[in-house]
Amino acid sequence: MNKICFYVIFLSLAFGCRERAHLIDFRSPFQGENFKSGETIKVQLDLPGSLRPDSVVYHVDGRSLARKRGKEALSLPSATLGLGFRQLRALVYTANRIDTVQTNVVIRSGRKPDRYTFKVRNVFPHDTSAYTQGLEFHEGRFLESTGQRGHSRLRWVDPVTGKVMREVSLDKKYFAEGVTRVGNRIIQLTWQEKTGLVYDAATLEQTGSFPYQNSPEGWGLCYDGSRLLKSDGSNRIWFLNRETYKEEGFIEIYDDKGAIDRLNELEYIDGKIFANVYGQEKIIMIDPATGAVTGEADLTGLLPKDYFKDEMAASNNVLNGIAYDQARKRLFVGGKKWPKIFEISLVRN
Repeated sequence: MNKICFYVIFLSLAFGCRERAHLIDFRSPFQGENFKSGETIKVQLDLPGSLRPDSVVYHVDGRSLARKRGKEALSLPSATLGLGFRQLRALVYTANRIDTVQTNVVIRSGRKPDRYTFKVRNVFPHDTSAYTQGLEFHEGRFLESTGQRGHSRLRWVDPVTGKVMREVSLDKKYFAEGVTRVGNRIIQLTWQEKTGLVYDAATLEQTGSFPYQNSPEGWGLCYDGSRLLKSDGSNRIWFLNRETYKEEGFIEIYDDKGAIDRLNELEYIDGKIFANVYGQEKIIMIDPATGAVTGEADLTGLLPKDYFKDEMAASNNVLNGIAYDQARKRLFVGGKKWPKIFEISLVRN
C-alpha cells in the first residue's frame, strides 16, 4: 500500500507541475503578431489565479529587457527592437521554481515607401547572350557578371558599343551571381556553390576565393565604402568584412506590409541600398541602418512584354542589374538577356 500511495502522490505532483507550466502563457502579444515599428507592444502574462510570482524577467532574443513584479504588464516600444522576427521570453520566479514561457512577434516598417515611376534618358546596347547577374559602372565601363553554368563570365564592357573589352570564363561548376569592385579587387559571388571569387580588377586574373558562412546562397553584391553587402535570395542583407569576407551581421528587409523576400542584385547609391526583387518589375530602396524600405520604383514596361516570345524565356529573363555613375549621377538598369541597358531617372509619384 505504501508504495502505491507514494506512486500516486508522485504522479499528482508531476502532473500538477506540468499543468501549472501549461497554464502560464502570454496573454499578449499573441504568437506571430505583427507590429509596425513605433507601436507600443503590451506584454502581459496569463497566470493561474492562485499563482503570485515574486518577479517576472522579460527577454527579447536572449537579451534581458525588464523585471516586473507579480502580474504587472510591460509596455515595450517596438522601435527599440529592430525589424524582423523577435522572440519574447518570460522567466516567472516563485518561491522555489522558475517557469519559462515564450512567444514571437514580427516588427515591420512603420512608414509607407515613397513611390516612383521612371523616365528613360538614354539607351545602350547589351549582349543578348548575357544572363546578367551583377552590374556596376566604373571609370566609364560596365562591370558585368553573367550567370548560368557553363556560361558564367566576368567582363568589362564598353557602354557605348556594348562590346566586351576584357572577359574571363568561370569553371563550369559555377553559376555566377553578383559582383562588386573594392579598390583594385573584384569580388564575384556564385549561386549555390557557397564560394566567393576574388580577381585583380585590371587583368581579371583570379587571385583568391572565400567560403560563405551562415548565408546559404549568393545572389546580389555591392560595396558601401566600408563593407560588402550581400543578398542570399531571402529578405536578409548580410554585411561582410571587405578584407576577410567574414559575415559581421545582417539586416532584415521589411516594408509597411511585411518582409520583402527574393532580394537579388544590389547597388549602393547615396546612402541607400537599391535592390532588385527577383521576378518583379520594380526596384526598392532600403535604409541600411534599419532594413526599412523607404522607396519603390515601378519599372513596368521598361522592356516590352512581348519581347520574349516564349513564356519560359519571359519568366527567366527578368529585370536584373542596377549600376550607378556617381560622377554624373546616372542610374542604369538592365535584365537577363535583355537587348538594352537603360539609363533612367526616377520620378516621384
